[in-house]
Amino acid sequence: MTAQFTPLDWAILGTYVAILALAGWLSTRRQRSADDYFLAGHRVPVWLVAVSVLSTTQSAATFLGAPDYSYRGDYTYLTSFLGPLLAAFLLSRYLIPRFYAEGVTTVYELLRARFGAVAMRAAGGMYLVGRILASGARLYLAAIAVSMIVFADIQPGNVLAASAVLVAMGLAFTFIGGLRSVIWSDLVQVLLYVGAALTVLVILWTSIPAPAGDVLAALSAENKLRLVDLSLDLTAPFSLLATLTGITLLFFASMGLDQDITQRFLACRDGKEGRRALYASVVAGVPVVALFLVIGSLLYIVYQRPDLMGGAGAAAAGTFEGERITVFMHYILTQIPPGIRGFVAVGVLAAAAVNSGLISMSSVLIQDFYRPWAERSGPRAEAHYVRAGRIGMVLLALALLAMSFLCFYWQRYTEAPLLDFALGVMSFAYSGLLGVYFTLLFTRRGNVASVIAALAAGFLAILLQQSYIVDLLDLPAGWKGLAFPWQLCIGTAVAFATCQLGRPRVSA
Repeated sequence: MTAQFTPLDWAILGTYVAILALAGWLSTRRQRSADDYFLAGHRVPVWLVAVSVLSTTQSAATFLGAPDYSYRGDYTYLTSFLGPLLAAFLLSRYLIPRFYAEGVTTVYELLRARFGAVAMRAAGGMYLVGRILASGARLYLAAIAVSMIVFADIQPGNVLAASAVLVAMGLAFTFIGGLRSVIWSDLVQVLLYVGAALTVLVILWTSIPAPAGDVLAALSAENKLRLVDLSLDLTAPFSLLATLTGITLLFFASMGLDQDITQRFLACRDGKEGRRALYASVVAGVPVVALFLVIGSLLYIVYQRPDLMGGAGAAAAGTFEGERITVFMHYILTQIPPGIRGFVAVGVLAAAAVNSGLISMSSVLIQDFYRPWAERSGPRAEAHYVRAGRIGMVLLALALLAMSFLCFYWQRYTEAPLLDFALGVMSFAYSGLLGVYFTLLFTRRGNVASVIAALAAGFLAILLQQSYIVDLLDLPAGWKGLAFPWQLCIGTAVAFATCQLGRPRVSA
């Protein structure tokens, strides 16, 4: 039975909102230009950029999904961080120096010199589509947790209401202060959700009467401490082979081609600081993910090994009104004592923040689309683009809200685990962008037509591997069994091959 929130829990939640608002207000100065609003004037220190990237990448998918993954499986997700390390090396060598050399505000401006403005806007448009999909999916996952906290159920109307609350909070903390406000709020959020996770870890550990050696032996005997998956199983999302291929591609796109994260690196003073922030954010992510995986292992002992609980184990978890992905939330709402429950719920909300996605999408919408159109009739004051960015942010917030509600039904149809679902959704945009940027970086081929075709082909390649499309078109059932890293590999290969079909422009 789900415990009700006490006045103390609600007071803690209210305090969190007040602290976050204060952090955003203190970091806000008058925004004089689009560069100030979207890139914080390139004055953000390395350590703060790294923390902000960590906050952006370790979303509600990590807070709820990583414990769920180790509860059901093992620790192979931790080894998958070899992928982002390899991706960081490639980005620091090939891409980040070019960002600063060409003075771009968005990553898609790199395409303008090679393929033209139309190609740049096509890539920016694909990013917007993909980020709405990915951020909407993360918003949905967080809304499930909020609905359980506030309404004690996960009915569609309540999940939608929870999504609206999260979007409103993200919009409020981003609207005035821009990227600077987002980054300082990210620092508060990281401290809160890591602190919440550590609190749960202590409570879990002290609730298990068995000696540590017996707990480790039980987990080891059931192969739940495995770090490396050396299999060639194409349905395994975090095998070593998948890590060195699809996971590396995923993080190359996430950290280098996704404005949501790349915007942070561009806020550094120069390329050297940007590279340092990139490596620091990847390394810092390892202990954070390990923390949540350990929580999942201890939850497994609590719920699945009554012999180690002295006959006092909790009621079996794994479902909440039919929802199978909320074992961590089940524990929070049924086992955590009042007061601490409110603090842990704050951790969920901190991990669920959508403000970073709003500011990055707004920067692409205004800098790559609206500004070129507006300046056809002459220059505009920089304050005009700051106002336009805020209006764009409201429109994008509504799009995220609609996507969150769509995901309510999408995830239930696929029955995908939370972590796989959140990461896999990102492949829709990443496959095409990877194909185009690999053409830009490593070949001389391609033109505007092949860029647009590659973006569409990559999106279509991922779409044709989705369960609902396979069923609808009566395609081979094996197509929907591939893990998301392999889907991304296929989509990227299709997009790259398509982009190669274009002959380069010949200079006069």
